[in-house]
Amino acid sequence: MNFVLIILGKIISTFIQTLNLGSGSTWPGHIALKFNKKFIREFLGKNKLKIIVVAGTNGKTTTSRMIRVVLEKNDRSVIQNESGANLLNGIASILILKSNWMGKMEQDFAIFEIDENNLPLVLDEVTPDFLVILNIFRDQLDRYGEVNAIAEKWGEAIKKLKGETTYIFNADDPQVAFLGNKLNGKVKYFGFKNDNKKSGGPDASADSVFCPKCGIRLEFKDVYFSHLGDWICNKCRFKRPKIDIHEAVCYPLKGDYNKYNTLAAILTLREIGLSDIEISEAFEDFCPAFGRQEVVKYKDKRVQLFLSKNPTGFNQSYKTIKDLGAKNVLLVLNDRIPDGRDISWIWDTDLGGIEKFENISIAGDRVYDMALRVKYENESQKSKVKSQNNNSKLKTFEDLRDAVEYGVSKLNTDETLFVLPTYSAMLEVRKILTGKKIL
Repeated sequence: MNFVLIILGKIISTFIQTLNLGSGSTWPGHIALKFNKKFIREFLGKNKLKIIVVAGTNGKTTTSRMIRVVLEKNDRSVIQNESGANLLNGIASILILKSNWMGKMEQDFAIFEIDENNLPLVLDEVTPDFLVILNIFRDQLDRYGEVNAIAEKWGEAIKKLKGETTYIFNADDPQVAFLGNKLNGKVKYFGFKNDNKKSGGPDASADSVFCPKCGIRLEFKDVYFSHLGDWICNKCRFKRPKIDIHEAVCYPLKGDYNKYNTLAAILTLREIGLSDIEISEAFEDFCPAFGRQEVVKYKDKRVQLFLSKNPTGFNQSYKTIKDLGAKNVLLVLNDRIPDGRDISWIWDTDLGGIEKFENISIAGDRVYDMALRVKYENESQKSKVKSQNNNSKLKTFEDLRDAVEYGVSKLNTDETLFVLPTYSAMLEVRKILTGKKIL
């Protein structure tokens, strides 16, 4: 049966790519799992691959790419569900497409980035050699629920794994750190030191401020962003675990959130057996994954995409572009299934200083919701931004292509249009810029 499903999947993927209908990275797996629910476990059981599973709300794609780049630069062969197809059908598809016609694989490693809601389902079918958990933030509440519910499901799934798995967890995230409590197997932690801290306590986007062990409000000695920090429960004394890595020789991408991704990748690569020299040399010419600080040339102008799909992700993207001296910004808010229908999270974003941008464009399915959010930010800051009717620097567009064209037209030769889109919006922007679909 699996032999037939593999051949059928390869044919379907070729057909989709030939007609430029997409990457063909999900349908082969969807069909395979439709006919055989145990396809993934059976397939992996017949192939010897070291499996790395990367999960978390933010940073999965970037961290997975970092690990892959370093492995490949050091002569390890790797497969990865790199197009963002991070559900079960995406995993089944990559196995089909990267194996030979007989279902045999010669690669050394498989890297699977996994959607939050699907990690328990994946761990039922896949026993990873390395499980990397980056963070748990509020994201798509209409689909996933609150972070406590996600963490509980993850904990139950992880407890079923055998001792052969090495766990790479974020010590600064209380819910993630709690997952490592009393686990059988090797548990390693990454996190920040005090020099990364910000003033004050957890911000408005913080999701985990209560002890995951006893429920009492946590005390934060330091906060790095959102609820990530040096924390302790003054009742049960559960606290941030000892950190195995807190700094890197170099960071390939900007932003504190990418420092976390880098630390997670380095710790994983160390556990695999690579040296710091091998890792840092491989990072020298690292290119970001699609939509994650990716730079696209369009009409001889620079457009840089910062996927921003939840409060914490948006806030960190926003902080990063401000640090980069952004003058021109395009905000794109969609509310489709990949984004989550509930867009109330935009009111937990920090838009401080938005009046300092020279040109602000807003587009997407929920363009006027985002425009209202920006308007209230301007009013709260008593900014001098005039109304759009008076040729202000704030513009709304119902057509995304018009928004992109307008934003690019405002750029001087050495300037960049910074785009902060939700997930489906990012795919749309990329299609406009490159003329190609990813999924």
